[in-house]
Amino acid sequence: MSTYESLGPTSDESDVESEDYILYGQVKRKAGKSRLMAGVQLLCTRSIVRPLLLGQFLSVLLCGTGVFSGLLQKQNVNLPTAQSFLMYALLCLTHTTRLAYQQGDRNLFRVIFSVDGLKYALIGIIDVEANYLVVKAYAYTSVTSVQILDCFSIAVVMVLSRLFLKTHYQLVHYVGVVIALVGLSGLITADVITGKNGDGEGSSPAVGDILVVFGAMLYGISNVAQEFVVKNYDTSEFLGMLGVFGTLVSGVQMIVVEQDELSKVDFNYKVVLLWMGFTIFLYLIYTCMAYVIQKTSATVTNLSVLSADFYALILGIFIFSYSFHILYLVAFVVVVLGVAVYTCRPTEARPDPSAVNNDSLSISDK
Repeated sequence: MSTYESLGPTSDESDVESEDYILYGQVKRKAGKSRLMAGVQLLCTRSIVRPLLLGQFLSVLLCGTGVFSGLLQKQNVNLPTAQSFLMYALLCLTHTTRLAYQQGDRNLFRVIFSVDGLKYALIGIIDVEANYLVVKAYAYTSVTSVQILDCFSIAVVMVLSRLFLKTHYQLVHYVGVVIALVGLSGLITADVITGKNGDGEGSSPAVGDILVVFGAMLYGISNVAQEFVVKNYDTSEFLGMLGVFGTLVSGVQMIVVEQDELSKVDFNYKVVLLWMGFTIFLYLIYTCMAYVIQKTSATVTNLSVLSADFYALILGIFIFSYSFHILYLVAFVVVVLGVAVYTCRPTEARPDPSAVNNDSLSISDK
């Protein structure tokens, strides 16, 4: 055998290496396919699909309140406190009444005349003012600014959940949040392209932006408090107590702040029907949100409702003659993907015996 021939493989050795290479390529392709299928199967599990469906249902309800609110504004009705007052009153009529007839230590009257009553009163004030500040901001700044700054509530929820609920986030959770926010930026960009946000920037953008930030902070505090209550006590207790104090706070604020504007409203049948629709949808949001937060978390809920703008577009095409843009659909898919990524791995929370006891809420005791 010559030296040249001895440097290369024999024909048998070449066949073996070729077969090994082909086999390696097949294994590699199969491994890639298996990882892809595993990822798809993971995203289709009940633990992920369920939060997605619940969150999208909330987004549809939120979209409904936006549509009715927009139609009320066309009738020259823009009374955020008065509009929410009827919702709180409806909560009081249903959930508070149920709580009053409930037996045990968590009865309505025992809770009200305890330390918890003061804490629920604070939650009621926070929730009413959160609604008022964000809605009021639309009169001062652009819709785009409200949409962007309102996302501050997600950061507030995550920080407060970490501090008070001892939630431990992993890298995948932060990645999911980032993906969802990228999707939201796509929705906002589509709004700008189609002109859905309007041309005006508001009478005082700085004031409006400050109102949105404070409103988002209050929303975050209210959501975390709600998660603590519904997961350690009951959804009816939270909604019943919120109904009591929300009705009181919004009623007093309506008389003090919006009395003159309320007296100028022409309560024709259109205004009455639209107001009733807004109240019913807002009532359903609060009732369903308590259940969704109980089954998932405040963070997942806040991420899920980012897609509400997409559903508002679908209805707005028929009601307000909005223009469609393909970016809406792409952004919607990205938001849903972000929520799916977030929920693919559960957050871990270390139990703290001092955090929960049978006599009082412990959010402010930490």
